[in-house]
Amino acid sequence: MSVTGYEGFVDTIDVEAGTRTFAHSFKEIKLDAKIEVTHKHSVGSCSGTLRATPQGLVYDTTNKGDAFSVALTDLDTFTVDYLEKNLKVKTKAGKTFNFADAEGDVNRLYLFHRDVDKARQRILAGR
Repeated sequence: MSVTGYEGFVDTIDVEAGTRTFAHSFKEIKLDAKIEVTHKHSVGSCSGTLRATPQGLVYDTTNKGDAFSVALTDLDTFTVDYLEKNLKVKTKAGKTFNFADAEGDVNRLYLFHRDVDKARQRILAGR
């Protein structure tokens, strides 16, 4: 069993005739992260905020054509290249986004990635 935003639960049960009650308390996955970023385009860039919760990753920007929202389970690639100071996000739908920290601080980008990926892995494991 799984519920978005909570760790999954696996158990084996015997199915028998009659009524049976089963109860389980799910452990909540907590994630509330955000970072000011620059979205790097093939030509040019735009600025905005990347936010993450257990429900997904959201990029808010005044350039509305670049704004997006995607469930953490729908990320195909979510990696940081420390030397390139780049966070690469690729959705299962095939769209790719490259982000840099708005102030060029790769450490903040790394910490954002670490926190989001930790929650993402817990959600994926609960599937």
